[in-house]
Amino acid sequence: MAKGKFEQSLADGAHQKLKNIVGSWKGTAKTWFERDVLADESPAEAEITSILDGRFISYDYQSSLDGKPLEGKMIIGFDIPYQKFTFSWIDSFHMGTQIMQATGQATEKGFSILGSWGNPEYGDQLFGWRTELEIVSKDEIVFSAYNIMPGEEEAKAIEAVYKRV
Repeated sequence: MAKGKFEQSLADGAHQKLKNIVGSWKGTAKTWFERDVLADESPAEAEITSILDGRFISYDYQSSLDGKPLEGKMIIGFDIPYQKFTFSWIDSFHMGTQIMQATGQATEKGFSILGSWGNPEYGDQLFGWRTELEIVSKDEIVFSAYNIMPGEEEAKAIEAVYKRV
């Protein structure tokens, strides 16, 4: 009997990539507010769990910025009909009370997803936010995010390097 598209993806496709990073992780989170000027480097922990029978993962993380605790959550999935990775992201620092939705493409070692954020206090233009996952090995992953100011080149904003616990 032939496998369905989801079962096939779970066996050897995008959903398998997500399933393979389920677990506990520890590492270091770096933050930049200005291009090439490291603002903070702090220990970070993450728990990645499978939800809805492997359709999605929940990436829950804790770290700090300038000594103040921060935490966040991403629900990450792969949209089979549109062949895109997707996420919803909330956190206690960057997103405030907003929820970012983003989509993007698979890469050789993970994905690259583009979303946007804004605040009417800064005008009507939205800022871009590109998030990458690089699966370095079964025991090392890197989440990186890049801020894209209107009319400017993207600049690294976050890098979290994790080792499996």
